[in-house]
Amino acid sequence: MSTRKTRQREAILRVLKRTATHPTADWLYIEVRREIPNISKGTVYRNLNFLRQTGEISELNPDGTVTRYDGRQDSHYHFSCEKCGRVFDVDEPVSPELDQRVAQETGFQVNRHVLEFFGLCRDCQKER
Repeated sequence: MSTRKTRQREAILRVLKRTATHPTADWLYIEVRREIPNISKGTVYRNLNFLRQTGEISELNPDGTVTRYDGRQDSHYHFSCEKCGRVFDVDEPVSPELDQRVAQETGFQVNRHVLEFFGLCRDCQKER
């Protein structure tokens, strides 16, 4: 896949960065079609893969079934609702001390860590 910026890739990235919902590829496909009606689902998937490989986006798969995408590239944690499947950003400072502690305890070189919280979101708690 070409490393040059394409209209399709720019549209996918723009749509992804303006949402905080951690959308699926299918959702992104529907949204990008509003701007580029003739874009194919395969083009969306290929560009998402390229953007993930180049580090411009992140791929999340909290429950092992549905892949979601995140346009936010700063270090941050996530919360996954075990009922509705939505993924939320958690605005809690990322702990570099945890990397250091694990490195000291194991002898591993720790470059980063990923931390996800699981439970019920506010909406799903209200339904109980």
